[in-house]
Amino acid sequence: MRTLLNIIWVLFGGWALFLEYLLAGLIACLLVVTIPAGVACFRIAVYALWPFGREVVPVPGAGVMSGAANVIWFLVAGLWLALGHVATAVAQAVTIIGIPLAVANIKMIPVTCFPFGKRVVPGRGIL
Repeated sequence: MRTLLNIIWVLFGGWALFLEYLLAGLIACLLVVTIPAGVACFRIAVYALWPFGREVVPVPGAGVMSGAANVIWFLVAGLWLALGHVATAVAQAVTIIGIPLAVANIKMIPVTCFPFGKRVVPGRGIL
């Protein structure tokens, strides 16, 4: 089931989100100071390409710097990337088959807005 949902996901919007994160990551890697944001983008890009069967969990012991980086990230890139998820979710929710994809898009918004101090791990559930 996960593989089928992931294939449908890639065909109907996952590739666009993947490219969006890659572009944001490449732009972030232009400056040495923003390389951690670029690495976070690349991590989320892989998750955005194949999200079913994975989940995002907090990293134990993530410190104050993760919180500060999340605030800066949200203001610079997180909000705009989250709007991309909302737009894709609205387009996917038009059909019955797209509803699980839209739900997955909405579930990705927290990690999109605040990626530092989070890790993508294999999921435990069906989806």
